Amino acid sequence: MTRLSTHDAIVIGAGPAGTSVALTLARRGWAVAIVEKSVFPRRKVCGEYISASNLALLDQLEIGEAWRANAGPEIRRVGLFSGETCAEAAMPPAKDGPPAKDWPPAKDGPPAKDGSPAKDRPREKKDGFGRALGRDIFDCLLLQAARSAGVEVFQPCRAVAIDPDGEAQLVGIQAGKQTTMLRAPVIVAAHGSWEPGPLPSQLGKTNRPSDLFGFKAHFTGSSLAPDLMPLLVFPGGYGGMVSADHGRLSISCCIRRDMLARLRKHPRHQSHLSAAEAVSRHLMESCRGVRDALESADADGPWLAAGPIRPGIRSCYERDIFRVGNAAGESHPVIAEGISMALQSGWLLACELSCAPSGSAGREMAGRRYEAAWKSLFSTRLYAAAAVAAIAVSPGSATWMAAIVRNFPQALTLGAQLSGKTKPVPGFV
Repeated sequence: MTRLSTHDAIVIGAGPAGTSVALTLARRGWAVAIVEKSVFPRRKVCGEYISASNLALLDQLEIGEAWRANAGPEIRRVGLFSGETCAEAAMPPAKDGPPAKDWPPAKDGPPAKDGSPAKDRPREKKDGFGRALGRDIFDCLLLQAARSAGVEVFQPCRAVAIDPDGEAQLVGIQAGKQTTMLRAPVIVAAHGSWEPGPLPSQLGKTNRPSDLFGFKAHFTGSSLAPDLMPLLVFPGGYGGMVSADHGRLSISCCIRRDMLARLRKHPRHQSHLSAAEAVSRHLMESCRGVRDALESADADGPWLAAGPIRPGIRSCYERDIFRVGNAAGESHPVIAEGISMALQSGWLLACELSCAPSGSAGREMAGRRYEAAWKSLFSTRLYAAAAVAAIAVSPGSATWMAAIVRNFPQALTLGAQLSGKTKPVPGFV
C-alpha cells in the first residue's frame, strides 16, 4: 500500500543535526517530517561531549533545562593519556555574551511562560564548561521536542529513494512492507556519512588500509576524575574518555583498518577475538591512564562499532538536497566536536531556509549562503583536527606528542580553543 504525505521540508535522519533543523523550522511555521530508520532510544558510536558554546542553542531549542538535568559533570580539564604519560591542563571556558538573538528573527515562536514573545525572552547566563550526555538520552530529548513542535516523525522508516517531482521532490520511505511517498520542496540529508545506501547524498564504500573505524563503550565505577576529558593516543589510533550521565564513563576511539587487522591476528590473541575485544585490549595495554580508570569499572553494555568514518568537507547543497551534520562534512573525532557541529549546522541551515524566498531560486540562494556560513564556522576546526589526527596515527608520533605535552601542557588548552570549544554559534553573540 502506498500513500502520499506533503510537507514543506523532509529531514532524513533524527540525530542532533536532523532534529536541530527540523525543530527550528517547525517553530517558524514550517510543516516538517523526519524519517528515522532506528528505534529510539538507541546507543550510538559517539564521544557524547557537548561544548559549552552550544548551550545557548540548546536553550533556543527548548531542551537546555532537560539537558542540564541529565548531563554529566562540567568538564574543566583536558588531558592526554598515551603510554605512561598522563598529562592535563585547563579546559578553556566558553565566553559569555549578550542574550541570544534569532538569526534571522523568527516570524513567530512559542511564547515564554510569562506570555512574552519568543524574541523578547531573556536568557540566563551561559554555562562556562561543556558536559557529556549519552546519545540514547540526548537524541530522545531532541526528538520529543521536535514532536511537540509539530514535526511528523516516521520511525522506524528507511528512506530508499529521492526523485524530482516538479518544483518539489518525492522521498520514498519503507517500514516493513508498507511504502509511503513524502513530497516536499526542501530535502535535508542528516543521515551521517558512515552507511552507504541508495540515496544520492550517501557515499560509497571504501576499503583502504588507512580507513578509520569507530568504537565506543560505557562503563560504570570508573576512577577517572569527573571533570577531566583526556585525549587517548595509541599505536594506530586515538580516542577520548569523559564522565557522562548517571555515573557512566563514555570511552570512544578510532583505529586504522590495518592496525585492527594486525591486532586480531596477534599471536598472543586467540583467532576468534572480536574487533571490539581487540580494540579494548589495545587501549588497556597502550595507555596507563585507561588502565587506571577502568581497573575497577564494569562494562555497561557491549562495545559498539561503526565506520569507516569519512572526515572531510563535502557539498552542503547539491542536486536540490541540503546536507547537515556528517553528511555535510565530518571532523576527525580527535577534537570531540561532532555533536557541536551537528547541532550548529542544523541551526545554520534552518536560519537560511526560513528567510529565503520560495521557489528554486530561493533554495539555491539559501544553499549558497548556508555553505558559506558552514565553511566560516567549521573549516578551521576540520583542518586542525585533520592535522592532529595525522600526527596521532603516525608510527612513533605518540612518543614525541607526549613529550611535548609533558613539557608544555598548555598545548592542550590551546588545542581545545582551536577545535572550536569556545567559538559561539552565529546569532548568539
